[in-house]
Amino acid sequence: MAEIRPFRALHYNLRKTEELGKVVTQPYDKISPEMQNRYYNLSPYNLARVIRGKETTQDTAENNVYTRAAREFETWVNNQILAPEATPALYPYFQRYEVPGTPGVKKERRGFIGLCRLEDYSHGVIHRHEETLSGPKAGRIELLKRTHAHFGQIFFLYSDPDGRVDQIIEPLTAGEPWEQVEDEYGTLHIVWRVSASPAVHQVVEAMREKKLLIADGHHRYETALTCRGLGGIPKAADAPSDYVMATFIRMEAEGLTILPTHRVVHNLPHFDWNEFVNGLSENFEVQEKQPEMARESGGVPLLAALDESGRKQPTIAAYAAGKLALLRLRPDIDLPHALPGLSEAQRHLDVIILHRLLLEGVLGIAAEAVREERNIHYVRKLSEAVASVDSGKAQVAFILNPTPVEAVRQVAFAGDVMPQKSTDFYPKLLSGLTIYWLDNPMGI
Repeated sequence: MAEIRPFRALHYNLRKTEELGKVVTQPYDKISPEMQNRYYNLSPYNLARVIRGKETTQDTAENNVYTRAAREFETWVNNQILAPEATPALYPYFQRYEVPGTPGVKKERRGFIGLCRLEDYSHGVIHRHEETLSGPKAGRIELLKRTHAHFGQIFFLYSDPDGRVDQIIEPLTAGEPWEQVEDEYGTLHIVWRVSASPAVHQVVEAMREKKLLIADGHHRYETALTCRGLGGIPKAADAPSDYVMATFIRMEAEGLTILPTHRVVHNLPHFDWNEFVNGLSENFEVQEKQPEMARESGGVPLLAALDESGRKQPTIAAYAAGKLALLRLRPDIDLPHALPGLSEAQRHLDVIILHRLLLEGVLGIAAEAVREERNIHYVRKLSEAVASVDSGKAQVAFILNPTPVEAVRQVAFAGDVMPQKSTDFYPKLLSGLTIYWLDNPMGI
């Protein structure tokens, strides 16, 4: 089943750079233009300069964002800004954080960083839960071909109800951390290094029986699959390109948090609230609410009502200018008829119901338009969704409950997928804590 192994991580040499917080970053796809500029200003060695380079109008095939990233990375390695570990290791990785929207609620998510042998989805070892797009993968493929390095980690979930792997790892985290940094969201990231220990072998063996579910990093995983042995990536028996760097986290752990990702709809030729509500009667019970519920206290009253209704029946909130309603799926609906071609697990997901019955069925937004984000964009914060509508930038916002991890497991292990951005695992794994360099002269 899953083949996990320790590796010689490339990491920032703090004798050559400033503090760790000035060089590590959020994952590349979470770096907005504003964050990119801030990262660039923090340090000449900030990882954003490699994973999120700036394009110019003078770019050519020989000098572009990817060739510059490769030169930057090579310079950092040659100047020992980035240094390889002498011996292979696993890296226990804990994150202490406050759950967004719930002040005072703090959690600790525990896992470990290691390598995972790449497997095609058809082998039944690695399971995806979301669809991917070709556009985001194209850039990652080019970066991997140019640098021969994985800078961010795939976020894998595995099932371990008894917590056997965590029990092996916990004694290894009693000493001083190898790395520790607080990110811009107040999350404390703590990493230990474990090499010459029987525990490494125990973890590897315990993970061998596991199936792995991609929580975050679908595009990066499929990029690694595409690049096995391609474009100069070394390929041999048990080659470095047969592996990808990942963080492994137990899906039953209390520290796991999934946030919802809300949908904001814009650029429809015509949107009328009353017509929209009239079109819902076949599949939904509509409960009109005071729109102030979406604005007061960061929308906490709305989120509480949405959560309560969603415990009984799949429920989505719709917010338009001066209008708010809870849309609860009718209990007498014939779901196989309303949502043909889907598994039972998929049919009960809020995000599937939103995309199929509301976006496509009522508003007439084609699946292709959704994939290309022509009429939709995604926001994490309820306040952002409300502000988009109130400012006139959007016509209607759909507010979702988070997808339960058990639902993610059921869909993924059944070989099914959800729409893109169906889950938002929080917090994100920092990029730059460890780097997997395929050309490391010391080997894996």
